[in-house]
Amino acid sequence: MFCRYFCFLSLCLLLPTQRRCSLGHVSDLRGSDTTSLPGFENLTMGYNKYLRPYFGGEPVQIAMSLDIASISSISESDMDYTATIYLRQRWTDPRLVFHGNKSFTLDARLVELLWVPDTYIVESKRSFLHDVTVGNRLIRLFSNGTILYALRITTTVACNMDLSKYPMDTQTCRLQLESWGYDENDVIFTWLRGNNSVHGIEKLRLSQYTVERYYTLVSKSQQETGSYPRLILQFELRRNVLYFILETYVPSTLLVMLSWVSFWITLDSVPARTCIGVTTVLSMTTLMIGSRSSLSKTNCFIKAIDVYLGICFSFIFGALVEYAVAHYSSSQKCVAKGPQEGSANELTKEMEGVNITNILNSSITGYQRKISFTSIEISSNNVNCSDLTMKTHEKIKCVLRNKMHRIIGYFTIQNPSNVDHYSKLLFPLFFMLVNVFYWAYYLYF
Repeated sequence: MFCRYFCFLSLCLLLPTQRRCSLGHVSDLRGSDTTSLPGFENLTMGYNKYLRPYFGGEPVQIAMSLDIASISSISESDMDYTATIYLRQRWTDPRLVFHGNKSFTLDARLVELLWVPDTYIVESKRSFLHDVTVGNRLIRLFSNGTILYALRITTTVACNMDLSKYPMDTQTCRLQLESWGYDENDVIFTWLRGNNSVHGIEKLRLSQYTVERYYTLVSKSQQETGSYPRLILQFELRRNVLYFILETYVPSTLLVMLSWVSFWITLDSVPARTCIGVTTVLSMTTLMIGSRSSLSKTNCFIKAIDVYLGICFSFIFGALVEYAVAHYSSSQKCVAKGPQEGSANELTKEMEGVNITNILNSSITGYQRKISFTSIEISSNNVNCSDLTMKTHEKIKCVLRNKMHRIIGYFTIQNPSNVDHYSKLLFPLFFMLVNVFYWAYYLYF
C-alpha cells in the first residue's frame, strides 16, 4: 500500500498536466502518449526507505560539495563562528533507476519517503534548516538512480582559538561533516571535486578577518561504536591588525610620549608634573580596561595586546616615579644646605656689632673647627685599615664599612637635575628597543 501511494504521488508531480492521476491507475487524456516516462510508474515498487542502497553489500559512496554563503560572526569570547552553507550530497540508489536520460526535480516533501544519509555537523552548537517560504531542500533524481540532495543550513560551530598573539593572530577553524549512525562499512564520504568542491569562501568579506587559505580533508572518526567517515573543510583566518593599531596601539604610545613631557618641566613645578603623571596613569588604566572588556570571557589568556599595554603602563608609571625620586633628592639637598646658610646670616649680623679683633678671633676659631671637622669626616669615610695595631675583627669591620660607604656613594644623587637630563635620553631609547623586540617577536615568531 505504501509503495502504491508513493508511486501515485510521484506520478502526479512529474507527469504532464494533460495526464490525470487516480489512486488505482493513470490514464492519458490524450489517449495515445503512454511512453513519455517509460518505467517510471513502477519506480518505488518494493522500495524500503529504512534500508540503505546496496544493503548487505558494498558501502554507499556519498560525494559532497559546499557553498559558503556567509560567515556572519566570529566570536573570540565564545570560541565559535556562525556560517550559512549550502550542503549538496550525491549518491546512487539502484532501486530508483528508470528508463531515459533525463533528470527530474521532485517536491522536497518526497524526501520523507526516500533513504537519505544521516550526515551531521561535528562540534555544532546550534543549527537550523531554513524554511521560508518552504523548507529549503532540493531533491533531484537522475535516470541512473543518482540522487542530488541539497540543503541550506545556518550553523554555529565551535572553533578552538589560540589568542596568545591577539590581535596579530591567525586562527584555524574547521567545518566537519560526519555520518551519525552508519560506519565506514555502510557509507563512504568523499569530496565531489577535491578542493574545488568548496565555493564562496574566497569571496567572503569579514569585518576583522581575511581568509588566508582553505583546503579539504578526508578522515575517519574512531568511536567506541565503530569507525565513521568524516569530511573536513579547514580554513585559516588572519586578523586585520590595522583597526587595533588605530584603536589601541597608537593611543597607548601617545600616552607614553605624553608622560615624557614632564622631563622638560622644572622640579619646582610640582602641580604640573604631578598632574601629567597621574593623568597619564589613569588614562592608561582606562585604556587597558576597555581593551579587555570585549574579551571578558578570555581573561585567562595573556594576549599580545595585554603585553604591549603592560609595557606602556610600566613606562608611564616609571616617569611618575622618576619625578618622585628627583624631587625627594632635591628636597634633601636643600635641607642639608639650610643650616649652613642660616649660620652664615647670623654670623653676618654679629659681625656688624663687633670690632676687628673679635672678628679675627672668631674667624680663627671657626677655621680651626672646620679643619678638625673635615679631618674627622675624612677619617671616618676613609679609615686606614692597614694599621698594625688594629685587631683582625676591627680590620674586617673597617673594610666592610669602607665598602658600604662606596656603595652608598654610587647610589647617592649628587645633582637631582641630572635625573631629568638622563631620563630625556634613556626613556625614549629603552621604549624604542622594547618596541623593536615586541613587534619582531609577535610578527615573525
